[in-house]
Order: sequence, then structure tokens, then C-alpha cells
Amino acid sequence: MKSFPWIRVAVVVVTAVAILTPLAIILYQSLLDGPFFMAASRGSLEAFRFVFVDPDFHRALGTTAALAAGMTAIAVPLGSLLAFLMIRTDLPGRNWLEPLLLVPIFVSPVVLSLGYIVAVGPVGFITIWARPFLGETPWNLYSMASIITIAGLTHIPYVYLYASSALRSVGPDLEEAARTAGAGPLRVAIDVSLPLVRPAILYSGVLILFLGFELFGLPLVLGDPEGRLVLATYLYKLTNKLGVPSYHLMAVVAVVIVAISFPLVWMQRKLLGQANRFVTMRGKGMSDRPLPLGPWRWPAAALMAAWLLATVVLPLVGITLRSFVSTWGEGVRLSEVLTLDHFREVFDDGRAMRAIANSVGIAIVGGALAVAVYTVIGLTSHRWKSRLTRALDYLVMVPRGMPGLIAGLAFLWVFLFVKPLRPLGGTLFSVWLAYTVVWFAYGNRIVSSALMQVGPELEEAASTIGASRGQVIRHVTLPLIRFGLVGAWLLIFAIFMREYSIGVYLYGPDTEVIGSLIVSLWGAGSMDLVAALSVINVLLVAAGLGVALRLGVRLNA
Repeated sequence: MKSFPWIRVAVVVVTAVAILTPLAIILYQSLLDGPFFMAASRGSLEAFRFVFVDPDFHRALGTTAALAAGMTAIAVPLGSLLAFLMIRTDLPGRNWLEPLLLVPIFVSPVVLSLGYIVAVGPVGFITIWARPFLGETPWNLYSMASIITIAGLTHIPYVYLYASSALRSVGPDLEEAARTAGAGPLRVAIDVSLPLVRPAILYSGVLILFLGFELFGLPLVLGDPEGRLVLATYLYKLTNKLGVPSYHLMAVVAVVIVAISFPLVWMQRKLLGQANRFVTMRGKGMSDRPLPLGPWRWPAAALMAAWLLATVVLPLVGITLRSFVSTWGEGVRLSEVLTLDHFREVFDDGRAMRAIANSVGIAIVGGALAVAVYTVIGLTSHRWKSRLTRALDYLVMVPRGMPGLIAGLAFLWVFLFVKPLRPLGGTLFSVWLAYTVVWFAYGNRIVSSALMQVGPELEEAASTIGASRGQVIRHVTLPLIRFGLVGAWLLIFAIFMREYSIGVYLYGPDTEVIGSLIVSLWGAGSMDLVAALSVINVLLVAAGLGVALRLGVRLNA
């Protein structure tokens, strides 16, 4: 088959530039004693000294480590158990429950956090209703324990995705043997099923640990009332320390977070390679008959319902209810304060309407363009055995080590630092580029999964009759993966629509997106607008996911 190696090399080079330039600028800025755009700035380690002796930094680092460890300890065992119940047992309703389990992945953490405040905060709807029966409220939403618990519960779906995928690839032979020997469901899960997928569980554990270090929205909303800082919120509030742009200090914090994140991303990759080896052969006479839970069937269903209630229903109902009331708190009768004024305010607010239009445009058009980029990269490495292929494979994983907040900051600096790009700074293109690069690993994996379904014999047959590499791609490969690309576009649509942290530093007067505007409005205390925008954001994401499900896209893929 004819190929164009120079095109492949060019794709690798362009991808490397797009990914490594923001990281290089972050490192460069951290080694200056002032913002890089100031002529007086000189090379120095003073920024590192300032940050490393700052008590707030040490407090934020300790809180981040505790948060990451705590949410991992909650999410990994519960997510693994959830995967076992859903994939291996006769749990009631398991066929329609799975899309609901993945909702927290596609809802902005800021929206979920605000929903919790409205529902179970000090004057939340549930808190007020429960107080006459309980006396003093037995929970403090803003405590460290509450933040860790909420973070752990909302990250269970990430563990579920990898554990359930691994369980689907494992034959039931050993589980059948354990069942015939009299082992109960819990014993089968602990001694047989979950040990077989241990690498996938370890992989998800490292992922949750990493996500804990990049967490921003949830600790910003729930930690702020009691002055609680994590590394991401410390970075976000750092400018307030000096009252002037402190890019050099922000860069140091970014370097610290990236230095922690990259080893975790590398460890994930190693564990994922090991997980692919843990596949058992199915016996010819074995079927995938669900493991009967017996008397535990309905308690297991109740456990599932409780998790969905606490993680999905409670915050979403809370923020929705808040969007339809003019006021809330002690002594307020909801039937007397129902209103549509907050949504009218959104439709009358030029900035809010621009944010909605921009978000929809980036999600639809930008999502399609991003999938096109991911497809080009996927086709570049498709059936190409080369060291550059391995380099490209590693490159697309690099942005995963950049939390969204840091990626947005880095791309802000890219458009300030690189003179030819300055006219594009503060435009929707800058937001789209940051989104596309940050989600390289995810998008590339979706497209690569679609490409792996194409048998090589079809492409080879076209090649033997004289088709060029380009013709094979146009007439064979792309038509065969078109439905996979549509599914990828719908999933990227949902991800771009719920994204919030990347745009925090990138949005300008005309480039607001819903997520970053919600963060800005929340900081200004505009809770009415925030609630209405949050509901609109959730509805738009739900619309995208609904179309995806209607077209048969598997969200757990």
C-alpha cells in the first residue's frame, strides 16, 4: 500500500508542537521573577522560594493530598462493587440503570456542587425540611469529611467504567466453579471476580488519585465558605495575594501540579497495558448466566438507589428547584415563590445568551472539528509500525497530565507569548484549541477503538487493486467507521458542553462559555442566574447524550 510518510511525520510534529508548547511556556514562566511580558523580568528561582515558604501553599498541598486519598478510598471499592453487581449479578433494572450511573461524569462539578448547597447546605431545602425532625442538622456540607465524601461518591462512575469493561472481557468459568462449590455472591466477588480484574481496578484507582489533585470546581464551591484551599483553588486565588498579575507564582503551582500528575498518568498507562493481559478463556459450555443474589437482590438494589439518590437526584433536583423559586430559606413556602423570572433574566442577559450560543457552537462545530483532528491522528498511527507511532501514542497522553485550569492558563500564555497567535487570543478559536488538546487522549482513544474494528483484509484488498493510501482511507476506512465517528462527536459534544475549568482564564467579553460564566457569576453572588444557567447546561448535555443513546452509542465504551 502506498503511503505518505512525510504527511505522517508532519502530523506527529504538529501534534507535538500543540501539546508541548503550553508546557514549555509554563516551565519558562516559572523560572522568571515576573510575568514574561514585562521587559524587566529576569531568570530567577524566587517564585519557587515564595511559593514553597507560603503557609497557604503547604495547607493547600496537604488538603489536596487528603482529598485525593479520601475520594480514592471511597470510589475504588464502591465502584468495583457496583461493576460486579451490574455486570455479573441479577440486580433488578441493571439493563436501564447504566446510563444513569454515568451521569456524574457528564455534569459539571460546579453544577453538582451548587446543587448540593441548595439541597443540603445550611439553609438547603432538605436541611430545612429535616430540621424539625432531627433538631440540629447532623451534617456540615462545608466540612472536609463532606467534601471528601461527595468527591468520592461522584467519582464512582470512573471506577465503574474500567472495572465493568474488564469484567465483560473475563470469562465466567472460575465464577461458575466457585458458585458450584457453594460460594455466595460476596465471596465470588471478593475471591474470584474482582481479583481477576485487579489491574483495571488499580488503573482506576490511580486515575481517581490523579483527578483528586486536579479537582477545582467542587472544592472551590464547597471549600470557600470555610477558607479551605486545594492546589487548584490556591492557584486560582493567587493573584489576590499580591494584587497584581502573579504569572510567575501561578506557573510554579502549575509546575508542582503537573509534576505530581505526570507520574500518575505514566503509571496509568503501565497498568492499562497489564490490564489487557488479564483476559480469561471462556469454556464452550459456559454461559453468561447472571449470578443470583438471592435474598440480597433487593438490598443491593436499595444500595444502588441510595447512591443514585445521593449523587444524581439530590444535587440535580436541588439546582433545578432553585432555578424556579424567587427566594429560599427558613419560613419560605415554595408554592408561594415559584417563578420563571430567572430564565427570563438569562434570556434578557446578553452575556448569558452569548455564553449559551458559544457553548453550543463549540460543542457542535468545535466537537466535529476536534473529532476530525483526532481522526487524522488516529489514521496516522493506524497500521503504521514505527517509533514515531509510539511517540505519538505517548504524546496524546501528555495533556491528561494538565488539569483543565492549568491548561486554560497555559493556552492563555501561548496566545500572549507567540506573536503570530496574538490576534487569535481571546477568541473562540483559543477556547476550542485548548479543549481539543486537553481531550486528546480521550478523543484519540474513541477514534482508535473505531479503527480497530476495521479488518485489515478490506484495506489490503483495495490496495492490491491499485488504490492509493488516500483512496483506501476515503473509500474503505472512513465509510466503515462513520458511525463510530458520529458516536465520538456526540460524546465530545457532551464533554465540551460541560467543560468549565479550561475556559476560566480564556474567556473574554465575547467568548464566554456556560461553565466559566457560572464560575464567574457564582463568585459575584448571582445565584439566580447561576441556577438557571446550570439547568440549561444540564439540559443541553442531556440532549446530546439522549441523541447518542438513541443512535446506539455506548456511553461505557
